[in-house]
Amino acid sequence: MTNVPNPNVVDADTLTGDLRPLRRTAFALGSNLGDRIEFLQAAVDTLTDSSEIVPVAVSPVYESEPVDAPEGSPKFLNAVLVVDTTLSPRSLLERAQSTESAYGRTRDVPNAPRTLDIDVLAVGDVTSDDDDLRVPHPRLAERAFVLIPWADVDPDFSVPGLGRVVELSSAVDATGVRRLDETLEIPA
Repeated sequence: MTNVPNPNVVDADTLTGDLRPLRRTAFALGSNLGDRIEFLQAAVDTLTDSSEIVPVAVSPVYESEPVDAPEGSPKFLNAVLVVDTTLSPRSLLERAQSTESAYGRTRDVPNAPRTLDIDVLAVGDVTSDDDDLRVPHPRLAERAFVLIPWADVDPDFSVPGLGRVVELSSAVDATGVRRLDETLEIPA
């Protein structure tokens, strides 16, 4: 993991010139269709292709059983991408969803197999309880396939209302979550 920047640093909005705080943010990445590792790497590349998103770390890749998916769904590959950004949670959600769509994600059947699944896990100390945007992610404390990779790269992140990632990860059942040798790269 790279050095953690000062959380009080601010950056100017590129459109308005307004100052915005730099916030540590985590994305959960998942894929269980097609070339899963290629889709995860594409997500890292696409999400970090912005001057307003500074990549910090990407976790090792894990394989896990699908949760609440149709019977016979293939296993997922999962990773967590940690970035520093001045973007709002809404902008990050829109970026995540457009990245999913660009790589063939469809939403016809709930929890169906998918080329790419990207969740905004947390954005600094910001909370949101909108119908379509809940931050921190409402089920992250239950998901070993999210917490275990996240603890690999940012264990001390304090999730608002829940606690530190390292403590959350030690409290979940890790059965069925297996670290692989595959790695993802942060673009240079």
